[in-house]
Amino acid sequence: MNLTIRLAAAMLFATGAPAIAQTDEMTSVSETTPSAPPVAEQRPYSYTRHGITISDPWHWLKDQSYPVIDDEDVLDYVREENAWFEAQMAPHQPLVDELFAEMRARIKEDDSTVPVKDGDYTYWSEFEPGAEYRKYYRKPVAGGEAQLYLDVPALAEGHDYISISDISVSENGRYLAYGVDTSGAERYTVRIVDLETGEYLPDEIIETNSSLIWAADDSMLVYGHVNENWRVESIRVHRIGTDASDDVELYHEDQLGFTASPDLSANREWLIIGAGDNETSEVRLLPASNPLAEPILVRPRQTGVEYAVDVKDETIFVLTNDEHVNFRLATAPLSDPGSWTTLIAGSDDFYLTDFSLFRDFYVTEGRLRGLDQIQLRSYDDPSRVETIDFPEPSYAAGLGSNPEWAVDTLRIGYESPITPDTVYDYHIAQQQLETLKVLEIPSGFDPSLYTVERIEVEARDGAMVPVTLLYRKDREMGGPLHLYAYGAYGFAYPPGFSTIRFSMVDRGMAYAIAHIRGGDDLGREWYLQGKLQQRTNTFNDFVDVGRGLVELGHTSEGKISAAGRSAGGELMGAVVNQAPELFGAIVAGVPFVDVLNTMLDESLPLTPGEWPEWGNPVTSKEDFSFILSYSPYDQVIAQDYPPMLVTAGLNDPRVTYWEPAKWVAKLRTYKTDDNILLLKTNMGAGHGGRSGRFAGLYEDAEEAAFILWQLGIAE
Repeated sequence: MNLTIRLAAAMLFATGAPAIAQTDEMTSVSETTPSAPPVAEQRPYSYTRHGITISDPWHWLKDQSYPVIDDEDVLDYVREENAWFEAQMAPHQPLVDELFAEMRARIKEDDSTVPVKDGDYTYWSEFEPGAEYRKYYRKPVAGGEAQLYLDVPALAEGHDYISISDISVSENGRYLAYGVDTSGAERYTVRIVDLETGEYLPDEIIETNSSLIWAADDSMLVYGHVNENWRVESIRVHRIGTDASDDVELYHEDQLGFTASPDLSANREWLIIGAGDNETSEVRLLPASNPLAEPILVRPRQTGVEYAVDVKDETIFVLTNDEHVNFRLATAPLSDPGSWTTLIAGSDDFYLTDFSLFRDFYVTEGRLRGLDQIQLRSYDDPSRVETIDFPEPSYAAGLGSNPEWAVDTLRIGYESPITPDTVYDYHIAQQQLETLKVLEIPSGFDPSLYTVERIEVEARDGAMVPVTLLYRKDREMGGPLHLYAYGAYGFAYPPGFSTIRFSMVDRGMAYAIAHIRGGDDLGREWYLQGKLQQRTNTFNDFVDVGRGLVELGHTSEGKISAAGRSAGGELMGAVVNQAPELFGAIVAGVPFVDVLNTMLDESLPLTPGEWPEWGNPVTSKEDFSFILSYSPYDQVIAQDYPPMLVTAGLNDPRVTYWEPAKWVAKLRTYKTDDNILLLKTNMGAGHGGRSGRFAGLYEDAEEAAFILWQLGIAE
């Protein structure tokens, strides 16, 4: 069971969703190769809040008919930027092709997942050679032929983009429900298939974005409905074989900024309906056998208190931060769900991040000194704790897919910067790990060629920031280095394995992950020290890590490339304003850079839900002034900036396209250097870029080529 205690941690950042997918015509660029970058016109526009007047001459780049995007001036500018991107990258096409070939050669084209048993079937997915998307299979445990039950390549035919939101097979194994989005706007349409006949049911549920939960002996499907503002505030139940217009609302969220989500208890007896924002949550329980029953409210919402629950027999288990910043695990009787008794106390040292219930034992997950921990625990003896040990200095580990209630093995995932993704079964009685699969690198991979270190760098306020370093053993100290971070929403960027980064590392670059504040790498307090009025710690940490790596001799000033996406793109915007001389190349992916304007715009549906993370500049002059002081777009000044590649998605519902567009337009006007500045907008995709494993990989190759070109490593 996936218990989410911070709704926005995985969300990264969200605003509104375009109502239309863009046409093929909109992807075209000028047939004439441009000789100079486009210059966006400045049109007078200003506003005053809290007695402070802000001039925003590129405000017009936000299409005023949004979520419809049809302003030809806006579209022309975006096309011109795309033409400039293509013109500047064209001479480096051989390098892009070389990198893409390398990256693709590291991917096993006919790869498949390890089968997982769930009831009467085992389930897995496969890629066929050359395929962009997976096919999903199952096979009866008792024996028989494998069944292809979801063919995503077939669904993708005729579409430039496709995303499948949730794949949910009914408890009896007969029905499949899934959501599909073909624009990148993250508004999914749910279809239901009778797996016995292979026929689609007439049922069609539009405007969804949530898990799909089967209930009432598989006669009902519970889901979250997306309103016109891209917020899930309504949890509904659909009775199979009826029109979706007759669906019954189980829960409606009325508080501005809160979103709702459905889940299922590990024993599949209870529907779990959660609601919350970035710092507060509330949970209700409904019997899965009767979703229309009166819900049980576990405990009323209290600002700043987060909690997530699961149920075993007559006991509710509760993960909460009500008494300790690093969370505790408590229990309560179903008859008195708000009366919580501590089972595992909160700890200053151990950060408790999740728990999973099974019939005979339960598992807690967390981090100790920033390293992932998996612990098996006894219901009968609280002092009995069995920790699964992992030997490497920096790694990522966690429970994999474990859908069944009664198990004697646990599926576990593990990886490190030099250990490819590994799937284990942990045999509980023997306390042993069995390796089921290690990610195969067809072109070859020798981990002995590389070194992984976990070091600490002191930030300007004395905080010690962990850094994961990967480099070849034959690399010369002081050479180029790539620095990556995220630093928001309490998301700890994992020190895992990536085949992509070796195209840079094998060319003499070091790769560093800065575990900066704003993430919760070192505990919940580490996250809190990078949000709201302490947000600038995140930016300072990143700059100080870069300077620290220079001082330690790992690289030198101007030889650092850096990258971040979404809120990590905001990080890129802030650090180039603060210390542009440190960097030789920057890649800012779908960057959240127009922070002040977005947080002021209450018409953007998820802005209110983000106020607990960033502050509310609408009502607070203090928040307004503080956000203004670091907002990358607002703080662009006349100075030299490093070479930069910026990406956007026209259909992006999380960071709207105009944020990177406005930022690039302003940078072109203010910057005093001749360094290259590129903006690439995906005209038919959203926050994650192009769909498909190779289409997305090609964009990775473009970004790597830009970095290697700008650092002088390759032409």
